[in-house]
Amino acid sequence: MTLTIHEAATTTGWSPRMLRYVEQLGLVEPARSPGGYRLYGPGQLQRLRTLRTLLETHGVELGDVGFALRLRREPELAAALDTWFDTTPTAPEGVPDTDWLSFEQDKHQHLLNR
Repeated sequence: MTLTIHEAATTTGWSPRMLRYVEQLGLVEPARSPGGYRLYGPGQLQRLRTLRTLLETHGVELGDVGFALRLRREPELAAALDTWFDTTPTAPEGVPDTDWLSFEQDKHQHLLNR
C-alpha cells in the first residue's frame, strides 16, 4: 500500500512542498505511479520520520543533510573542501603583508564590478 503526497504529508507532518524539497535533495525517493504521481510506502515514511528526528537531535537543517549526501556522492567536492579547510591563507607572492588587505579588497572589488 502507498500514500499520495498529500496523504504522506498528513501522516508525517511535512508539507507537500517540503516533501518535494526532501526529494529534490535526494534524501527520500518516492515511487511514481504510471501517471507520475509520487507514491510513499512504509520505507519512505520511516525515512521521513527518522529524518525529522535526525534534524531535531543534531540541530541541522534539511540543506545540511542534503549537502552531506552530496559529499558522499561527489568525492571531488569532498576533496576540494578538505583542501580549502586545510589551507592556511597567505599573502600572494610579491605582495608584502602590509599591502595584503588592500590587495584582497581590490581583488574583490574587481570581481564585483564584472
